[in-house]
Parts: sequence; C-alpha cells; structure tokens
Amino acid sequence: MSLEKKVLVLMGGFSSEKGVSLVSGRTAAGALTKVGYRVEAIDVTREVDRQIRASFGGEGPDVVFNALHGPFGEDGTVQGLLEMMGLPYTHSGVLSSALCMEKARTKDVLAAAGLRVPGGHVIDIAHLTGSAHPMPAPYVLKPISEGSTFGVVIIKHPTDPAPRRELLDESVYHGGAIVEEYIAGRELTVALKGTEALAVTEIQSDFYDYDAKYSSNAAPHVVPAELPDEITREALAMAERAGKVLGCRGLSRVDFRYDPERDGVNGLFILEVNTQPGMTPTSLSAEQAAYRGISFEELCQWMVEDASCRR
Repeated sequence: MSLEKKVLVLMGGFSSEKGVSLVSGRTAAGALTKVGYRVEAIDVTREVDRQIRASFGGEGPDVVFNALHGPFGEDGTVQGLLEMMGLPYTHSGVLSSALCMEKARTKDVLAAAGLRVPGGHVIDIAHLTGSAHPMPAPYVLKPISEGSTFGVVIIKHPTDPAPRRELLDESVYHGGAIVEEYIAGRELTVALKGTEALAVTEIQSDFYDYDAKYSSNAAPHVVPAELPDEITREALAMAERAGKVLGCRGLSRVDFRYDPERDGVNGLFILEVNTQPGMTPTSLSAEQAAYRGISFEELCQWMVEDASCRR
C-alpha cells in the first residue's frame, strides 16, 4: 500500500444533492489528507474529464474517490467515464450503480432473488391530475431515480388528498415515479463494507426525509438497533444478499422498514440500496464502521485501496 497515491475527490456536481455531496467530499478529502495521501478535490462540472486530466498539475490522479450523490454521480454515468479513462474509483461499478439508482429496477432484481420488497408499480406523474389515488392507501410515492428522499410523498389514509402533478417538484421526477405499499413500523439500515454487513442501525424517525437526515434537528440513530436477535440476523443476511445480487462493491448501504406487527422476519422489507452513502464521521455508514472499531480515516483509506475498474 502506497500513501504516495494521488487521490482525486469528485464532489458537488449539478444534481439536487450537490450540497450533500460537497459535505461528503470535503470531509473525505480531509480524512485522506490526514492519512497521508496526496489529495485534491474538485467541484465537478460537465467537463469533468478535463478537470480530471488537469488535476495534480496535469499529472492526473492515481485513484478517484467518488463523493458525488444523485444523478450523473451515482447512476453509472461518471463510473462509465472513469472506466473509459482507466482510473480506479471507489464505490460500485457501472451496472450496479445504474441498477441501484433506478428504484424500480432495484426492486425487480431483489424480488427475483427472493428478497422481500414492498409491492408497487411505476406510474407517469402526468396521470396524477384528479382526486383518485394511484393505489390504495397507505402508500408511498417517490421518484424512480433520486436520493436523499427528494420528492417523496407518504399517503397514510384514504381520506388524504391524492398527490397531484402540479403540486410535485417535476425536476426530481425526471425518470418517472413509483408507488409502493407503505410499511409501518421502524426505519433500519445496514452498511456494507465490501460484501460484509457491519451492523443494523435504527433511525428514530417515522419519515426519514431530507431534514431528518441533514438538518440541525437530524433524527437520532441507534447502533446497534435494539431488535430481536432473529430480526438482526435477517437484516444482516438480507443486506449481504442484496449487495451480492446487485453487484455492489466498496461502501454501500441497504435501507429497510421493519413492521413488528407482522410475523417475525416477514415484517422486514428492503426499501432501496444506496451505492454512494454520505461520507462524514456522523453518517450512518461511518457510525456503523466506528461501532466495529474502524475509524473514519481508516474507512476512507480502505475505500481508496479497494478502488478498481472493471469490477
């Protein structure tokens, strides 16, 4: 392992999650500098290929630390560019990133592998013009290809007003929408370090939206979650299985809902898989790594050494 590696951190960009990405990128860059790598960080533009080549005085990087979030940064786009440039990069590859970014495709793959996911279907928000609900309540309406809970609407009762196109932020529904069964109960998440599940965290929020994730009133996390042993074991096993069937590598995260009113492990459902989790010492994945005795700096260093192409 050589700490003389030139590590380029990609952050910012032009998605709705730019602000989150800037925080992740700056924090990761600081940790990697502390470890001893040569580090540069760039706020990505649509000329990112030129930015990459111009880094380190025109030498270019040895490794790319991808701290981008949202479309273009975690949907296989920048991953494909880095493959073409022959640059090892952190997190998942092209196919896995694309699959996990499009929630409907993620659910199709997980369901085909026998993993529990909420029932639902894809819709065109252009049809949300009247008072009719797109499926029986309770249900969730969310963009197919966004993160950080942008655009998510929860309808809990049949008497709630139906979502209408003109009241939605159409900019986050560019890839369409999915409506799915609302799973009552507890919000859980499991981080994967490579193929290994680290722990189960409970997020103490009924709706883990953008404010609950990133504001000063962010929802508290409990790690390890206080759960029946069989539920903990099942969540860890389901997360590892999901990461395997979707081809995830590097650091990823599997999000769940657990309804304790259902029979045992049948109350545990995978909501989605995040191939680019937030990267700060208080982020969910970093908290789980710390619980397992891995410091934030050690986690970032492992990610750099794990970086690759064509895998």
